[in-house]
Amino acid sequence: MKVLVVGGTGVISTALTRLLVARGANVTLFNRGRTGPTVRGVRQVTGDRDDREAFVAAFANETFDVVYDMICLSPEQAEDTARAFRGRCQQLVLCSSAVVYGSRLPPHVLVDETQPLEPVSPYGHAKLACERTLEQAAASGAFWLTIARAGHTYGPGGPMDDQLGNDGTWDRVARGLPVLVAGDGLGLWQSTHRDDCAAFFAYAGLNPRTFGQTYNAVRDETFTWREYYREVARALDTRAKVIFVPRGWLLAQSPERFSFLDEISGHHGAYSSAKARAHVPEFQPRIGLEAGARETFADLRARGAWPDGTTDQQYERLVDRAISLGLPSEEA
Repeated sequence: MKVLVVGGTGVISTALTRLLVARGANVTLFNRGRTGPTVRGVRQVTGDRDDREAFVAAFANETFDVVYDMICLSPEQAEDTARAFRGRCQQLVLCSSAVVYGSRLPPHVLVDETQPLEPVSPYGHAKLACERTLEQAAASGAFWLTIARAGHTYGPGGPMDDQLGNDGTWDRVARGLPVLVAGDGLGLWQSTHRDDCAAFFAYAGLNPRTFGQTYNAVRDETFTWREYYREVARALDTRAKVIFVPRGWLLAQSPERFSFLDEISGHHGAYSSAKARAHVPEFQPRIGLEAGARETFADLRARGAWPDGTTDQQYERLVDRAISLGLPSEEA
């Protein structure tokens, strides 16, 4: 299998590249070359996809069995992908996002692929535009299209997100300091380890059942935010001390800082992967949140990327203000 990965150095695509090599695929990566190949034995093509004509021209004389576009973030980039690979690949796999569903809670709780697409964030609208652009290209015979919608995905090479998108939260938890959680802690959330998510992408390649289909590439295990903080804190061998504060209060304090909460984590985030698991049997997520968090924390420390949560004075002031308002600190 001759494969091109557009990207190849991100959290998901690094794991994807390793799995493709393990499958025996002939893998080419296209990216800016700032990190260098993360897996031995792959071919590197260096370039910037935002140089639109150069991106298209780079593959004018090449064909691939499968192209994975892992970093398509705008309809313009999707247009370039369609131009570059029309008639030059059998299958194109798009890394999209579950944020295209928006915030509606379905009667059966878990959002499946039949859910109406009503994104509420600029990122969600952009991802949906990418899907629509490539669907049009596929409908005209350019290639078979497979859309994989990832949820929150974590693992070595990236951070361990919290609800607020705050870098120093887990350092504070490790130190026994209180952290802020928006709402009552009962909102739903899922997290998928990068290796589990990448397995869907890797084994969807040249799988005829995935041609023309859309999937949620997520681990079905669903947590409330209270449970999420409890589980991740176990990876630090401690208990999280949390202060539940109104979502609107947090956003009023600093709307720019808490944009992740406003656009993504403050909304319903629980999805069904039943279709993905049925069509791609190799996709059977197995890495639990505590084990995955331990691995991610160890990687952060090994890379010297562990943040010091005590240096964030703005966050500390917000904690003090919440306590002064009579909001208690309690164990998650």
